[in-house]
Amino acid sequence: MKWKKVYRYIVFKIEEKSRKVTVDKVGGAGESYQDLAASLPVDDCRYAVFDFDFVTVDNCRKSKIFFIAWLVSL
Repeated sequence: MKWKKVYRYIVFKIEEKSRKVTVDKVGGAGESYQDLAASLPVDDCRYAVFDFDFVTVDNCRKSKIFFIAWLVSL
């Protein structure tokens, strides 16, 4: 994800009974944070990894990878 820049984000869930990690959705390189937010369910928990590109004040291109925990109170 970091070196090849093929994916912008990956959304996954953890199955409670089997305790397996399942990929829910993979966002392409052209997708945005809004696309990630729209893919998160309203009534269930998910986890995501998002590759955020930005430009610093010194006009230097940077990238940070964020881990996101999407929690819903049931």
